[in-house]
Amino acid sequence: MNPLVQLAAEEAENPLIPPIPELVIGLIAFLIVFGFLAKKLLPNINKVLDERREAIEGGIEKADAAQTEAQSVLEQYKAQLAEARHEAARLRQEAQEQGAVILQEMRAEGQRQREEIIAAGHAQIEADRKAAAAALRQDVGKLATDLAGKLVGESLEDHARQSGTVDRFLDELEAKAEAVR
Repeated sequence: MNPLVQLAAEEAENPLIPPIPELVIGLIAFLIVFGFLAKKLLPNINKVLDERREAIEGGIEKADAAQTEAQSVLEQYKAQLAEARHEAARLRQEAQEQGAVILQEMRAEGQRQREEIIAAGHAQIEADRKAAAAALRQDVGKLATDLAGKLVGESLEDHARQSGTVDRFLDELEAKAEAVR
């Protein structure tokens, strides 16, 4: 057998190499499908991809805007919080000052009431002492007159003379007591 015939027979039998007419028909079909896809589907795919890109970019822009707005709101919140803390500190300071003033006023009022009570107590004591001294003077005078009347044996009922004598005697005793002091 001739080597060329044998080679031709082997080539006809090779299943990996398609025949030329099938190759041409397949290439034409591929170009038709590729053209159809390029004309109809590719614009739609590009349109969807563009819309997605714009949506993503818009979303990023919206997110940046939202983040900027959130940052400004946070700064406003921090400023308001700092102002509120400052106001609270000022109010606390005012309350402490008012408390100190009220406490000082209360102490002054308490001191004034204390002085009034002490003065009233001293006045009451002085009045009670004078009343006791007057009552004691009368009782001592009465007892002295009664005792003198019993010693003498007659009644010494003359009140004017009796009170004058008793008063003079008691005044002399007081004068001696003061002289000793």
